[in-house]
Amino acid sequence: MLRGGDKWQPRITVRAGTRTLPRTTVVSGPIAETIGGAIGLGSVAVTIWNIAKWPLLLFFALLMIAILYYSTPNVKQSKFRWMSMGALIALIVLLIASLGFYFYVANFSSYNATYGAIGGVIVSLLWLWLVNLSLLFGAEFDAETERGRELQAGIAAEETIQLPPRDNKQIEKKQEKEKEDIAHGRELRESHGPRRD
Repeated sequence: MLRGGDKWQPRITVRAGTRTLPRTTVVSGPIAETIGGAIGLGSVAVTIWNIAKWPLLLFFALLMIAILYYSTPNVKQSKFRWMSMGALIALIVLLIASLGFYFYVANFSSYNATYGAIGGVIVSLLWLWLVNLSLLFGAEFDAETERGRELQAGIAAEETIQLPPRDNKQIEKKQEKEKEDIAHGRELRESHGPRRD
């Protein structure tokens, strides 16, 4: 699916998510007790926070996935959906992959012994790769579901989804550039004449 326009929407989503999600998970345990003590909250408030942060984390993850799935494809979608089957599948795959990766890193790998100080960076990049794969899997599921709906409605969507693009500027610009390249290539070929062997 070609993309174009509205480049700021995914950036805002990613920035908000990368700033909110880690802070939510970090503020727990001793850090939550220290902050709770400094503010004047008791241990009951800290315990409530340690329990309530998981639904909050789930809410922000679902919100990020919903905004990404709505804003990144260059198609006009009929409405904003908080939850789609693709988003649910992406979240479940992400949870299973993260737990499996955590189990692997904790028990079988030796990244610090092999890579030294950058072992943590490598583990983080591998986890981000798993996150991307799960998000792409969910997005593909949603796209194929939409294509199936179009086929059942009698729309010729055998090859691609037939939703109208949200923005044509980049697509038209690439098509113009391709036409110019083809014309330049034809001119170059014709200026040298036919080859004789």
